[in-house]
Amino acid sequence: MSGNALPQAAWRAARLRAIALLAAFALPWLAALAALALRLGGRTSALVVAAAGLLLIAFTAMLQWRRRDLRWLLRALNARADMEDSADLLAAAPPTGTLQQLQRQRLQQRLAAHPADLRTAWPWPRLAVSVPGAALLLAGALLWPQRAPDLGRPAPGAAIATSPLRLASSQLQIAPPRYTGLPVRRVGTLSASAPQGTQLRWTLTFSGTPGRVALVFLDGRRLPLQQRGNDWQGGLRLDASALYRIELDGRLLDADKPHRLDALPDRPPQLKVLAPARSLSLAPPTQAGWELAFEVEDDYGVATQATLQLTLAQGSGENITFRELSLPLQGQGSRLRRRFSHRVALPTLGLQPGDDLIARLVAQDNRSPQPQVARSPALILRLQAAASEESSGIEGVVKRVLPAYFRSQRQIILDAEALLKQKPKLASERYLQKSDGIGVDQRILRLRYGQFLGEEAEGEPSLPTADEDGHDNETGDHAGHDHPAPAPASTFGQDVDLLEAYGHTHDHAEAATLLDPQTRATLKLALDQMWQSELQLRQGHPERALPFAYKALGHIKQVQQAERIYLARVGPQLPPIDESRRLGGKREGLAPRPDPLRTAPPAEAGVAALWQQLDAVPPRPMSAPALEALQAWLRQHGQRVADPLALQAALDALRRDPACKACRERLRALLWPLLPVPPAAVARRPAPDAQGQRYLDALDAEAKQ
Repeated sequence: MSGNALPQAAWRAARLRAIALLAAFALPWLAALAALALRLGGRTSALVVAAAGLLLIAFTAMLQWRRRDLRWLLRALNARADMEDSADLLAAAPPTGTLQQLQRQRLQQRLAAHPADLRTAWPWPRLAVSVPGAALLLAGALLWPQRAPDLGRPAPGAAIATSPLRLASSQLQIAPPRYTGLPVRRVGTLSASAPQGTQLRWTLTFSGTPGRVALVFLDGRRLPLQQRGNDWQGGLRLDASALYRIELDGRLLDADKPHRLDALPDRPPQLKVLAPARSLSLAPPTQAGWELAFEVEDDYGVATQATLQLTLAQGSGENITFRELSLPLQGQGSRLRRRFSHRVALPTLGLQPGDDLIARLVAQDNRSPQPQVARSPALILRLQAAASEESSGIEGVVKRVLPAYFRSQRQIILDAEALLKQKPKLASERYLQKSDGIGVDQRILRLRYGQFLGEEAEGEPSLPTADEDGHDNETGDHAGHDHPAPAPASTFGQDVDLLEAYGHTHDHAEAATLLDPQTRATLKLALDQMWQSELQLRQGHPERALPFAYKALGHIKQVQQAERIYLARVGPQLPPIDESRRLGGKREGLAPRPDPLRTAPPAEAGVAALWQQLDAVPPRPMSAPALEALQAWLRQHGQRVADPLALQAALDALRRDPACKACRERLRALLWPLLPVPPAAVARRPAPDAQGQRYLDALDAEAKQ
């Protein structure tokens, strides 16, 4: 289709005239409605009305433009008498017939001589009624009388009793830190929740013109607002949750209910080990690689790069050497969840049989300026050593085998301490499962140590379950120890095989071990402490198990030193005693002995006293020092309170209205979880009745005879 013969200018003028008519009728009424919304609802309402009206006008204008399409143009041209209902020839392709060409030329000549005017005439009578009506509504909105402020029941003392000022509109701009990736948003309320470190900016508009405007926080801070035209503006950084009020010319505008700002802390990244499945992996000497995989999650984003720390432990006994390596890893996945994987080539590290390779991933989030770091638990790869074929004697066997066992107790302590750090982030069932797993490792280690005391340590406490086959139903004198089956072939270099081959490990304790009596007694103490540690771990209390685990580790260190002395067959070389210093009372050179008793932490006497004062019958007036003491305690121990802002609001409400009974009950309810737990004590014996007293008197009389 060719449009060269159509009157394009007339067509466009008709479209523009339709839009002009729409604007002439709609815009005055839109301005009047926006002014009315500004007077009644404030700036926010006016902006909403204006935006909605403009969108509606633009949509209607688009419909008017599209309605005047080509078919409308042809109908408008055919309405003219000189077009003879042949306007379609102007829109079609050039005709081939002689008669059609002649008619097309005649129409073009007529349009050139008398140009088409397709514009709609201005409806002046209707405009004369519409525009003045809109002007009257606009004038009425601007001259609308202001309402008297309704601020509710003012609190005693500092609230506004009668004031022409009121808050017309408010806007709070929330700009989260850039690393969170959250957009800037604006809310019409004065209370909000935002990530920690967010920049807040207030824009307040009042019905009158106050002299001074400030935000007064309940923790003592003040934020003066600056006037910008009719608005009052101010901003600060949200580092901690707070409550605040608006102050106009030294008086509080909203005294009854303070506004609340909640600072949402950035949680540290959560790290999970995907491979390997266990913290200790035993590998054959021929293994060439070790697959490691981790997954890291964070609420605002994980850094794209993490560090894999490798520690290579080589040697045995006191000749252990350590070598540390750090490898950068690139994560894969989304911004909130990334996966880090790596295959460690063991031959390139020079790993030999009997060596340990310890891996730990260190990842961090995108927090700025100081990112939060998460470390994975230590993953150990141990290359199994082949059975030794040297004939160096039994002493060498014990010396070579024992330290491999003794090194495991420290790992149990590290795992328990790591679990305690993860306790706030784990569910109770998951926490109990992990603690039970560490307890199983402690049990396995205890049973290994028990092998050096003849499989069963003398006086060793036993668990309520039967863990050892063949020893649960022994009755009589050493029942079940006839050992009818032939002994398996022993492997030289394995201490358990040597014990089974050269001595009956249950008949006599002296023949059931290769340790001297003093070392065996120390090892027995270590086993007792391990059992207590295992008991607490299996019950889900790693914090109670740590003292026993540390004591067990201390006994094991003593056994290590005693074992080296015993194997070397060297007697003790003690320094001679200086007889001149005996009974002289001189303490020069003696180190002070620390007092094993520690001072108990002071009880929360102020909280308890205030709670009792709130419960007094009849109610007593609250003393200002007690309330100030609680306010100071809250500033120092706010992390111990589940909702510190609720406690601060209740304390402020009671301070402002000491006679408020509901305020006293609410504050007392919030203080109840903070009261110290009373220490356990023996219950007092109840007083005897008449018959019991006669019995006691008879006993006393008999004792005096």
